[in-house]
Amino acid sequence: MHELGITQNIVAIVTEQAQGIPVKRVTLEIGQLSAIMGDSIRFCFDICCQGTVLEGATLEIIEIPGRGKCRDCGQEIALDQPFGTCDRCGSIKLDIIQGQELKIKEMEMDEICV
Repeated sequence: MHELGITQNIVAIVTEQAQGIPVKRVTLEIGQLSAIMGDSIRFCFDICCQGTVLEGATLEIIEIPGRGKCRDCGQEIALDQPFGTCDRCGSIKLDIIQGQELKIKEMEMDEICV
């Protein structure tokens, strides 16, 4: 399960950015074509957060749909796998333009008043 390593990296990045301030929520964007299972990330998240500023934080995952663009006619089409056929001209020459991403979109932290 490569999602464990990915989740460990996400927690490490957010922990570094939080600079010791407790994190309440993390929002990720995961593309449908990325081969990353959102449910597996959720499963690993609580375990990876133990003993960090993310302990007890909630995880929100926004799934980004796959989209491709035909190299022959320029038509943009929805993709549910990393290949397909153009709806307009039937070409299989498609460039993936959306759906492979994995992004830490935002993190919500506790406010510390000094």
